[in-house]
Amino acid sequence: RDLMNSVKERAEHLMLVDLGRNDIGRVAKPGSVNVKNFMHVQRFSHVMHLVSFVEGRLDRKLSPWDALASCFPAGTLSGAPKIRAMEIIAGLEPVRRNAYGGAVVYYDFAGQLDSCITIRSLYVQGKHGYAQAGAGIVADSRPEMEYLEVLHKLKAVRRAVAMANEASNPDVAPRSSK
Repeated sequence: RDLMNSVKERAEHLMLVDLGRNDIGRVAKPGSVNVKNFMHVQRFSHVMHLVSFVEGRLDRKLSPWDALASCFPAGTLSGAPKIRAMEIIAGLEPVRRNAYGGAVVYYDFAGQLDSCITIRSLYVQGKHGYAQAGAGIVADSRPEMEYLEVLHKLKAVRRAVAMANEASNPDVAPRSSK
């Protein structure tokens, strides 16, 4: 209910839906872009989000790879306007995103493509693991609330690491994964 009543959350979501419609509209048959289940609350393991489904029928002259390229990077991780937002992000973020914000893609011999954004993931390099998260910043954002959102998003990754550690080291007392 708080999400649905939040002017800030609704404005942020509307911006992302508009960006999604634009991204899909570049590769879709004219008139085929639709928004379904506009702005409903969906509960995940550690967070709740406003969710809408943007869909369109792919232009016959284009491939699933064209569709993926049109929507990449996802507006939920770049913001809008997309190109300028990415330039600002590149100048502000102290470390590269690496796999975070990328995609895991399945492509079969029949030409079917399915993908997901690489978020709430752990990137392991050597003996170190890295998890990244972000929050949507708009004019009405409150820094302390955005920070809490980031912590909530990372909670599932931290819990998974704690569970794996407990399973592989049963004699070691578990550490908090708050």
